[in-house]
Amino acid sequence: MDSTTVAPRFSVLDRSRTRAGRPQAEALQETVRFAREVEGLGYHRFWVSEHHSVPGVAGSAPTVLAAAVAAATRRIRVGTGGVMLPNHRPLVVAEQFGVLESLFPGRIDMGLGRSVGFTDGIRRALGTDKGAADGFGAQLAELIGYFAGTQTVHPQVHARPAEGLSVPAFVLATGAGAEIAAEAGLALVIGDVRGREALLRAVERYRAGFRPSVMWERPYVVVSATVAVAATTEDARRLLLPEAWAMAYSRTRGVFPPLEPVADVLAREASMTAKEREFYEAAQRGHIHGTADEVRAGMADLLGATGADELLVTTSTYDRAAQLDSYRRLAAVAELGGAPVTAPARPA
Repeated sequence: MDSTTVAPRFSVLDRSRTRAGRPQAEALQETVRFAREVEGLGYHRFWVSEHHSVPGVAGSAPTVLAAAVAAATRRIRVGTGGVMLPNHRPLVVAEQFGVLESLFPGRIDMGLGRSVGFTDGIRRALGTDKGAADGFGAQLAELIGYFAGTQTVHPQVHARPAEGLSVPAFVLATGAGAEIAAEAGLALVIGDVRGREALLRAVERYRAGFRPSVMWERPYVVVSATVAVAATTEDARRLLLPEAWAMAYSRTRGVFPPLEPVADVLAREASMTAKEREFYEAAQRGHIHGTADEVRAGMADLLGATGADELLVTTSTYDRAAQLDSYRRLAAVAELGGAPVTAPARPA
């Protein structure tokens, strides 16, 4: 694949976040509608995620959801961010993506991660354990081998209809993920969660160790980030608060909850414990948010520092209209050529 680009691409990862008081099914239906909306704005990819037994996330079967998204859209690339290989057999994953690519040729991406379930109970239910992530590199090689028809782990076994198809593979970097992606010659997806210096070191290691493959001729870096754009800096900050509170809740109670309205989160601030406030404030840092000019400067800094080929935006909030408005404004900032920015409604 020739991944040379003139300017960074902009894409979307939607985690099908549930909302307090709303049915889980609605979150999945909204993901499909959201994909159609961002396609119209000019975004390059739309990815969905994999989470198991998480009250705040309805997206548990990414290849199934990706099929629904691809069927509802026409141009935008569709994929996973990502399928967690330790939870699956590589043969089955290859077959699933082979079916997707056969149904929607030239539009499917295969984002792959090495995370396992959040708790011992979830890991047991998935038939895996904490140590399963250590075998990610071998699983990845087996999976790619099914597409190339070269895997040797299970002689005479072929993945139908995946064999012979070309589905771009991306590695979601956690821990040793950057090195694994480089050695396999695959694209890298990495976030800023451990700080800017750690991000830059990982990207540098990836580029230095990259080995060209049949999928990617050169290193390809996708940086994931939360980006919130609004008419004012304060309105943009308010978009971040439902997710920030959900993060603080999960860090203090061990359960990641549905998103709550901004007004409810603000009402909680005075009664937060010291530990909750610490996590709540930490969850608001490190994101790109503000007016169009502020976000333009923040993205230029991030993309300039990393030399990224693509920005994968993961923003979510309780107010769906405000969320879409942020993505519209971002599309305008990035000059994606989609719909014009509309007058905003203040986040609820």
